[in-house]
Amino acid sequence: MCGIFGILLRPGARFSHTQTVEALDRLYTLSESRGKESAGLHLYLPESGAAWTMKAAVRATDLLKSDGYRQLTLHDLKRAFSEDQSQVAEPIGILAHSRLVTNGAAELNENNQPVCYDGTTIIHNGIIVNVDELWAAHPDMERRAQVDTEIIAAKLAEAFAKGKDMPQATREAYASIRGAASIAWAHEATNWIVLATNTGDLYLHRNEEQGYIIFASERFILSEALKPLSSAGSEAAAIQWVEPGSALAVSLVHASATPFSLIDGQAVLPTTPRINRPVRHQHQAVTSAAAPVFIPKAVDESLLRYNEERVKSLKRCTACVLPDTFPFISFDEKGVCNYCRGAKLRYKHLDPVASKQRFIASLEKYRRPGTSPDTIVAFSGGRDSSYGLHLIKHEFGLKPVTFTYDWGMVTDLARRNVARICGQLGIQNILVSADIREKRDNIRKNVAAWLNKPDLGMVPLFMAGDKHFFRVVNLLKRQTGIALDLWCANPLENTDFKSGFCGVAPDFDKSRVDYLSAARKIKLAAYYASRFLSNPGYINSSLLDTAGAFFAYYIEPRRDFFFIFDHFPWREEEVNRVLISEYDWELAPDTDSTWRIGDGTAPFYNYIYMTARGFSEFDTFRSNQIREGMLTREQALQSIVVENRPRAQSIRWYLETIGLDFNDTIRRINTLDTMGLHR
Repeated sequence: MCGIFGILLRPGARFSHTQTVEALDRLYTLSESRGKESAGLHLYLPESGAAWTMKAAVRATDLLKSDGYRQLTLHDLKRAFSEDQSQVAEPIGILAHSRLVTNGAAELNENNQPVCYDGTTIIHNGIIVNVDELWAAHPDMERRAQVDTEIIAAKLAEAFAKGKDMPQATREAYASIRGAASIAWAHEATNWIVLATNTGDLYLHRNEEQGYIIFASERFILSEALKPLSSAGSEAAAIQWVEPGSALAVSLVHASATPFSLIDGQAVLPTTPRINRPVRHQHQAVTSAAAPVFIPKAVDESLLRYNEERVKSLKRCTACVLPDTFPFISFDEKGVCNYCRGAKLRYKHLDPVASKQRFIASLEKYRRPGTSPDTIVAFSGGRDSSYGLHLIKHEFGLKPVTFTYDWGMVTDLARRNVARICGQLGIQNILVSADIREKRDNIRKNVAAWLNKPDLGMVPLFMAGDKHFFRVVNLLKRQTGIALDLWCANPLENTDFKSGFCGVAPDFDKSRVDYLSAARKIKLAAYYASRFLSNPGYINSSLLDTAGAFFAYYIEPRRDFFFIFDHFPWREEEVNRVLISEYDWELAPDTDSTWRIGDGTAPFYNYIYMTARGFSEFDTFRSNQIREGMLTREQALQSIVVENRPRAQSIRWYLETIGLDFNDTIRRINTLDTMGLHR
């Protein structure tokens, strides 16, 4: 979930001090897209017996401006170069990191990377999902931080102390962990660096003639970083992919890279001899401006309301479960709603086997030879994208690379499920991280404005920050050269009521769940504009981001783009069975549902809809299942009674994360005219 990168140089390498610093600066700047919450650096000079590790809760581009970074790169690093600084005089290992925070708060510097443990220094991209189990199984090892990377460092250090060399220690560590891990690590008793991955999120360029190796988490990042070096004899296109389940032992003395397998017990491992001499290891902290800290008041979860009897008493469609408080709803003489009468059924008369076969056959033209990825898959870590990725890999036979757009409301649970699936399937995950602090600040301002003048049509404004994913996927398609992008949302998720609260009538003939006609887009935009003018609180720093979100979702071109569940039925029981039994997929502690548990925003806005009108997204989802013959009305009624209960833990996390007081916010929502709020 982060960006790792580095530069490895042998003695005599024709790579100047200036080239080294400039290449490192480019790698930092490019890798910031993968995480903006902290950054760090490990400089290792084994011949001098010197090492420096620095890190801080600052974005990578701010680290580059710090006095500590300039001292390290412009002065300390120079000792490893010839007198004229034109070539390398002794081995150099530089490991660097740009972090998206998952486990362990960045404000505690021990949680940031690189992580050091008993002579071992490591950088890590990914999430280890069994970290607590591993610490519990090794009470002899001291846990010093919250970050999951530390358990890998501790396992490596333990194996090394028992006489294992670096490849053996690496293999043992990977045998014990579950989740996603692309790493680079060094030990102060060797002249070697090991690069390893179980997902394939690792690329390197090796120039034998000039004597250097440069690596990064993404091919595009590495390719862009190498471009200025092409005039010096480097071919930026000569990039090696470190495939899932493989590793390289890199000698800093020779800049050689010896491959070995992480899983093949019969493979011959390269020998990484030890050297005996003390290492002066300096640890430096970079001073950073303290982030504003939101200190919540004592939370009273009993404020959450759920009037089950009143909800049950609502007049509902006699065929589905939509209530009469639903926008644009009407009933015929039999009590059947217009949504049932106008529904465009997708699955009821569909041959699931033949339709799936036709769809897979239609994708043949996108297949690429060898191991090159041939499709990009949007991966939120939710249940549909997790199951869809399983199908794309195992049933479609495609070679996917996934991407996650982290805008600040992707929960840690979702991130762990991304790591579970990608780690088990051996699939790359390109993380694109927004400025999370800024995104959360935007949400806070818009929720605060909404609370001053509640309007159900404006609730989707809280989620505007995530709609940039359509722009992101087009950017990644250009960067990777992959034409096909597959999405795993299913038609049962259709929620026309959100635009319905803006006065936009439902479109029963739309061809895709995300489609909106030009006339409806204009009407929707006009509604938003009128509300912005009537509520000055919306005129804030989020305006450009919100406008960009509207264009990304409704205007951004979509080519070679498919929702896979438009072409064969989505079956809830099978989805849940596969994820839980085959992937140990993690569930949320505050709901029995598997839907929307990776979205930090959903529990909050569904509480608003339930309080104001007595229904939520679950009512629309179950109603769509009824129409497709997947569920009886009685089963749906039983389900929504449970699913619509407030998720206290998740709502609390949401409000604390964006910096709003739980008690004040819930009290304000509770004053809405229940079942009767206009618009």
